[in-house]
Amino acid sequence: MKINVIGTSGSGKSTFSRRLAAKLNVPCIEMDTLYWLPDWQGRSDEAMFALLEEKLASPGWVLDGNYNRTRHIKWRDVDLVVWLDYGFSRTLYQAVKRAATRAWRQMELWPGTGNRESFHRAFFSRESIILWTIKTWRSNRKRYAADMRNPHYQHVRFVHLNSPREAEAFLASLA
Repeated sequence: MKINVIGTSGSGKSTFSRRLAAKLNVPCIEMDTLYWLPDWQGRSDEAMFALLEEKLASPGWVLDGNYNRTRHIKWRDVDLVVWLDYGFSRTLYQAVKRAATRAWRQMELWPGTGNRESFHRAFFSRESIILWTIKTWRSNRKRYAADMRNPHYQHVRFVHLNSPREAEAFLASLA
């Protein structure tokens, strides 16, 4: 299986993706790990696309992340797209909780980058993941709903999950 898990920042993509990959016994690939370099520098599209092509060459995987500019690569051979589409309040709450936890614990977000969330970055800067969640929640919903109807993606099976309960039921159905 080749699966892409999508959803707004804070929706729980990474946790869900890891659990799904473990159930299916396939690698879990995190788009943020492919993109972010030390000092919060992003990889160029050319380098990102090449790295993504390399990672997706394996026979099965769960890909965690949106990065819409990579859709032509990641959805070319994808079997399933799982959209975690939770309500705005829940998604924002999860984004705030995650940002605060990461800032408090000073966790390195992606191995080898040294990138750590700070309270200032999370809550008071233009690069705030919380601000990003607020800005993109509605547009992501419109984009993914349109993608599900787009004939260009008719080869893709979409699973639209609207709550953590539905996500749990989906994972349980794979047993």
